[in-house]
Amino acid sequence: MVRRFIALFCLTATLLSAPVRAEQFATQARNAILVDVTSGAILLEKNADAAIPPASMSKLMTVNMVFEALATGRLSLDDDFVVSEKAWKKGGSKMFVKVGDRISVGNLLRGIIVQSGNDACIVIAEGLAGSEEEFARRMTARAVELGLENSTFRNATGWPDEGHRMSVRDLAGLGQIIIEQYPQLYPIYSERSFSWEGITQNNRNPLLGMDLGADGLKTGHTEEAGYGLVGSAVKDGRRLILVIAGLPTATERSIEAERLLRWGFREFETQEMLGEGEEVGEASVWIGAESSVPLVTKGPVVMTTPYGALKKVKGEIVYEGPIEAPIDAGQEIAMLRLSAPNITPVEVPLYAGKAIPRGGLGEKMKAGALYLIESGLSALAGKPEESTEQ
Repeated sequence: MVRRFIALFCLTATLLSAPVRAEQFATQARNAILVDVTSGAILLEKNADAAIPPASMSKLMTVNMVFEALATGRLSLDDDFVVSEKAWKKGGSKMFVKVGDRISVGNLLRGIIVQSGNDACIVIAEGLAGSEEEFARRMTARAVELGLENSTFRNATGWPDEGHRMSVRDLAGLGQIIIEQYPQLYPIYSERSFSWEGITQNNRNPLLGMDLGADGLKTGHTEEAGYGLVGSAVKDGRRLILVIAGLPTATERSIEAERLLRWGFREFETQEMLGEGEEVGEASVWIGAESSVPLVTKGPVVMTTPYGALKKVKGEIVYEGPIEAPIDAGQEIAMLRLSAPNITPVEVPLYAGKAIPRGGLGEKMKAGALYLIESGLSALAGKPEESTEQ
């Protein structure tokens, strides 16, 4: 088979997990990642896969377990759980529950999300799994299923434990899951305050008070972990998720989070390049009822680049060809490679737009004659068999 490179000179507008490799923007955070959710582009990363103490940011996983139970109907917001002595005694940030109280899941969720209540986390864990230890085991198992590669849990709260670890990449991925899969529940993360037993506590997320379009997600702090934040904001239809960890103070966490989000919105642009199922080009077919097959995208193709670089995007279709018939509709047969200044080239699979059956005797004879002619020409020229541009 011969590799073909077909240049595309006219691209008009979802690259999944498409990394933007612009010059690294400095951050004082020990660990950081900034993701454009619309395209999957990584705008910035620093020690993103290190398994670090996540503090209360790991409460995202606690909440995700509850959201999953609600989505499957195993749990409702009106169900209630009883407060144990263990939950009541737990230190750190609290919802201020009382032993023996029966508290609804809806209120417990706000106690976790808005107030960061460790006591509320334990009530949830014991209610769903019988014990916090069993709940943590389930959290770890579920993390593996979700593809969170650097996450292990020892409790439901983020309380310091040498075996309780997450990476900022995992935290960003988990935040995206919560946002995309639970749109009816996610707005709880933007609630500014919650009152329980006459005690009103404000949401600890500093981004909610800024003009950023922020609507979540979670802060965290312990002496070992430093100050961290999982934040998300939407501007002009673009959603960014930011995770920073290891900041020395709450003030520096707030300043750094705002700085990085504003940079991400200002210095990058995202655009749909190709629509779902759009025909990009065609590939040659060997011994088929037709001589070529249209190449289409499966989903929309969206690209994020440094500002001003979208007009410089270049693309080429790459495949091993000609493609031997028969070809099934939807069969993956080529790759669209997109490149632009200061980004790593991105490859998107292309699929057969229709089925091409195997040709008859006439097509086989033509193919044989063509093969003999091309082989002879190639031998005379002493160069690769074929490289086509259009």
